[in-house]
Amino acid sequence: MSDDVKEIFSPGSAPVAPPAPAALAAKVRTLAPSMTRSMQRVAEAVANDPAACAALTVTGLAELTGTSEATVVRTARVLGYPGYRDLRLALAGLAAHQLSGRAPSVTADIAVDDPLPDVVAKLAYDEQQTLADTAAGLDMGQLGAAVAALAGARRIDVYGVGASGLVAQDLTQKLLRIGLIAQAHSDPHLAVTNAVQLRAKDVAVAITHSGSTGDVIEPLRVAFDHGATTVAITGRPDGPVSQYADHVLTTSTARESELRPAAMSSRTSQLLVVDCLFVGVAQRTYESAAPALSASYEALAHRHRIGGPSR
Repeated sequence: MSDDVKEIFSPGSAPVAPPAPAALAAKVRTLAPSMTRSMQRVAEAVANDPAACAALTVTGLAELTGTSEATVVRTARVLGYPGYRDLRLALAGLAAHQLSGRAPSVTADIAVDDPLPDVVAKLAYDEQQTLADTAAGLDMGQLGAAVAALAGARRIDVYGVGASGLVAQDLTQKLLRIGLIAQAHSDPHLAVTNAVQLRAKDVAVAITHSGSTGDVIEPLRVAFDHGATTVAITGRPDGPVSQYADHVLTTSTARESELRPAAMSSRTSQLLVVDCLFVGVAQRTYESAAPALSASYEALAHRHRIGGPSR
């Protein structure tokens, strides 16, 4: 084994807890776009045929993918495993899941001439896979820290544009209904001018699938510089937004197609993370959250009656 491979295998920087086998496919889908082309070949190989790759040595997988042993081990580490041996164990576990009757990880893309029943079935499968991948890949330590910060915040700003802006509004609405002071900002100028006012007891949340949306990163950076606790909800944990995030919550994304771009598929996983944050905060602040939620329901109840508001 070459010296560089031995160095990569050294235990000094190994992750404490490698991802569970069920999270492997999600990690590949999330991280592959940011890998080098050679690392992508390794990642795609282990995701497409975990059983076959689990039977290969590090040299065998390097030969199969036309890469080097060092590239194989680096890919394993990027995916969260201390070394190739740990990745092989995860591959064997993933293969066992698939042999036990689990649905395949890849389905056909939606075609222009697909009948509506097929469109519904494909979308439903992709949504389910995206949710499962996001849940499997969520870092519970990061999630818990973000929940604690939101629960104790004096003020919460949420930044998002486009489809992520809709998710930002959803998070804000939920937090408002349990009595927290929260604002969603889709206008980048207003976002920055509000971020300037944030301080140590405040929280700023940035929602960006790409992790590189400038209109979202700028206000988060300003909030970070002013001492606020910052949270990023992103599909690219290695993206620029993470430089200014105290806590990073990674989302998964269903496969893109011509009729379903990333902005649409990312929303499902973002909404799951938002719901996890909300429920976690509501649990921590239950004594104040429960009455606030009841009051909001009561205040709106008359609007849901037949005939509209009573007079």
